Amino acid sequence: MIEYSLTHSKRKTVGIYIRDGKVEVRAPLKYPKSEIDQFVASKEKWIVNNLAKSQKQAKQKAAFALNYGDTISFRGTAYPLVTKVGKRAGFDGECFYLPPKLESDLIRDVCVKIYRHLAKKHLTDRVAIYAEKMGVTPADVKINSAKTRWGSCSSQKNINFSWRLIMADDDVIDYAVVHELAHIIQMNHSEKFWLTVENVLPDYKMCKVRLQKLQKRLATEDWG
Repeated sequence: MIEYSLTHSKRKTVGIYIRDGKVEVRAPLKYPKSEIDQFVASKEKWIVNNLAKSQKQAKQKAAFALNYGDTISFRGTAYPLVTKVGKRAGFDGECFYLPPKLESDLIRDVCVKIYRHLAKKHLTDRVAIYAEKMGVTPADVKINSAKTRWGSCSSQKNINFSWRLIMADDDVIDYAVVHELAHIIQMNHSEKFWLTVENVLPDYKMCKVRLQKLQKRLATEDWG
């Protein structure tokens, strides 16, 4: 029998989720445990295959570490992590510079702060450019730490982006920007929505695939 954690909530169906090498089952309130076990057993092949992938990713994440001399991605280009005398850290167009003698976890945390700053500036600029082209007016642009969503657009026209997006190539970043701005016009993923995106970026499908590849890579890296 496959081991799993069980969470009951106000939902209508049973769902199986694999996170960090573990199996989680979510079921409706008062749903019989025996029926949950049967459902899990019926999905054994799928669970075993995906659990192996998830456990491999979990090991890779656990081994992830940043050190001086490593390279990290900014707008699709790899830049080195270098030491610089003093207490300041930042990005100068050629490298990410950090104070000396930082432990790996602190190097990561400092890099995330730099990424957030760079993401806020670049994404705000790109939103302004494409908002004008598309004839829309977002209320605000915010940067968050989302791990599984690149961006979102609320009904109040507030747009959020994960700072991780700044690692992608420029055209892929632009795709994410156009995607969220298109939601101001169409708050769904209907055919009209995708036509709105395509009218601005005819090759958006290629960018979408490359963004998915980046998502898979980041699933093996621990950025906190």
